[in-house]
Amino acid sequence: MMVHSRLFRSFVVISSLTPLSLAAFQQVSNDRCNCFLTNGSRADYFTSHKFFDYREKSEYATVPALIDDPDDSSEADPTSDYFSTNEWIDNWTLQNWNNKASLSGGVSDATTLMVNSPNNVYFEKNNDPDADSSTFLTMRTARLEDFQTASEFESTVRDYHFLSARMYARTIGAPGAVTAIFTYRDTANNTDLTKVQESDLEIRTIDPPDHVQYTNQPSYTSLGLDVQEATRNVTIPKKRDWTNWAVYRMDWSPGATTWYINGDEVASISFQAPRDPSLLILNSWSDGGSWTGNMSVGKEAYLQIQWIELVYNTTGSSTSKRDDESCFNICSIDETEKIGTPVLLQGSASGILEQMGSFAGLVSWVSVLSMVTAFW
Repeated sequence: MMVHSRLFRSFVVISSLTPLSLAAFQQVSNDRCNCFLTNGSRADYFTSHKFFDYREKSEYATVPALIDDPDDSSEADPTSDYFSTNEWIDNWTLQNWNNKASLSGGVSDATTLMVNSPNNVYFEKNNDPDADSSTFLTMRTARLEDFQTASEFESTVRDYHFLSARMYARTIGAPGAVTAIFTYRDTANNTDLTKVQESDLEIRTIDPPDHVQYTNQPSYTSLGLDVQEATRNVTIPKKRDWTNWAVYRMDWSPGATTWYINGDEVASISFQAPRDPSLLILNSWSDGGSWTGNMSVGKEAYLQIQWIELVYNTTGSSTSKRDDESCFNICSIDETEKIGTPVLLQGSASGILEQMGSFAGLVSWVSVLSMVTAFW
């Protein structure tokens, strides 16, 4: 957009002077932002922002006992009143489905009945020696004598059309589980591989603790052959592993999905990148098959989450390019000092001068803004 070209040239000149701290950017509420610009190798614009904070929920913290009957487990009540609040029900739905159909129909090589239960999603106190929160949200899976109890929740929004999803999380527990966050295109026939659209971040507890799996599904053909271009098995940078707290980020963009850990890009796959509106799902599960492994009876594994943050578009909102003049106040969730609170990167001319003070803070965005000038 030519109307902003002079403003962009000002950014380049100013940022060539001296870099200062992130504090140069003004923290703002979502209603001050027309759009959100992400950083990284693919800079994308999004129209909306949500932050889900599970760090201070002590009033809901309780670890429920396992339910050893599959039907009772499926029909269990939520573990606290929090899951009846608008904060939860407006955004997420607890799942209670099972895999009986795939066991009987030969759709997978699962060997164990898996039952999702609301009883396995709960808050617990953070008793880490160096705890940086009071609580976190836990998603549990456990192997009982007759079945695998598991947990899953999915977004109420079913038409995300590109997003950047982040969670501050860790995985702990026994071999034989998968913990995941992924986009999913819900179709009438999800066994038809030609209709599958899905981007996955998966941690398998049978893998070495420094390995994470990233995939644009399907990762296999109807003949059972692996599709190598669809998946990457990645070593976590800087000698860390998935038992440590880390920020896991997944950017679903037009033509590619890119993943980061603690800000470091670890994988990007353009092959089979999802194209159509999808929902977002998190789970912790096992079915005794070759992908998850077979968890020993009496063992458990957990996905523990301190917060989840999304910037996104939905069907009917702007694309991930800056293609309309309504995107004037540009915000960031990457350049903030306070997780969950966006900062203003660009607004009115007077607002920019007020933010900049002594020409501060804009240098880190020169490369990002340079990449997206083709969109203007």
